[in-house]
Amino acid sequence: MSDAAAPKPIELSALKEVSPKRAVAVILAASVGALILLVTVIYGHGKPTSAPAWVSVLPAVNATLNATSAVLIGLGLAAIKRRDLALHSRYMLGAMGASALFLVSYLVYHGVHGDTKFVGQGIVRPIYFFVLITHIVLSAVTLPLVFSSFFFSLSGRFPAHKKVSKATAPLWLYVSVTGVLVFAMLKIWNP
Repeated sequence: MSDAAAPKPIELSALKEVSPKRAVAVILAASVGALILLVTVIYGHGKPTSAPAWVSVLPAVNATLNATSAVLIGLGLAAIKRRDLALHSRYMLGAMGASALFLVSYLVYHGVHGDTKFVGQGIVRPIYFFVLITHIVLSAVTLPLVFSSFFFSLSGRFPAHKKVSKATAPLWLYVSVTGVLVFAMLKIWNP
């Protein structure tokens, strides 16, 4: 297939009208708002005394969505290394979709269930908290980076997209993988 016939990456022409400075300001404000919402949902109320039975499946759903996001990020990185921009765009949009669904499910779970205490003891305890704390901190850092990367790509600002994505991709991958790891550790070491 010739280059002229190759599918192009996904772009939204309306975003071309938005200045990068304004977009980044909106992205940072939205990211701070999302983090405030997250902390409020998890810690802004006491732990409920009971939760509907269906809530118990949400941690596994969340881990599956994180794993899906990680796989799609990996496939997106492989596609861009092959210079398949259209496939890369689709994989990364899929990863964004999986991450967005994760966030909704995570908020529902913690809004209804509250936070989960880790009861594991011994060497696993500091390992768990290292993984959890780095996961949380890097999630907060990664959120505006992911949005910025998408803005630059969807607005056709590919040099800026490439620059931001070099930092975003490994962080987003780490956050997705450690989300699964936190779930697994809670499953193994919490009765």
